[in-house]
Amino acid sequence: MIAMRVSSSPHPAAEVLPDLHEAIRRRAEEIYVQNGCIPGRDLENWSRAEREIMAGVARLERRTAVVICVKGVQYIGEYSFEASHGYVPGEFSRGAKVPVRFAGDKMFVRSPNGKELETLIVEKFQTGT
Repeated sequence: MIAMRVSSSPHPAAEVLPDLHEAIRRRAEEIYVQNGCIPGRDLENWSRAEREIMAGVARLERRTAVVICVKGVQYIGEYSFEASHGYVPGEFSRGAKVPVRFAGDKMFVRSPNGKELETLIVEKFQTGT
């Protein structure tokens, strides 16, 4: 078990999709390339990209996550509210040390109520500190 510091993050959709139109354009281009660069399917590729990106935004809106910083690496762990064992978002204050352990792509955070909050690590990156 490692004690970690909690950091806060703005709304995930704001971070992931700062420019929705650009995200759709990039995805449409990926679809075009994946499908063999077949001309004349621009509208079809755009429509598919738009559906996929908007579905992703909808999922982001429903996700709950905890952000933990461990030795200069920030982990974002998503969890199901239904399986949160009473954890309430905001229960940890920014910079608080919290017990955490890792197992594969899972991060387990010990809540003040003594139960572990199981999360799926969806992002991990160096913070530079």
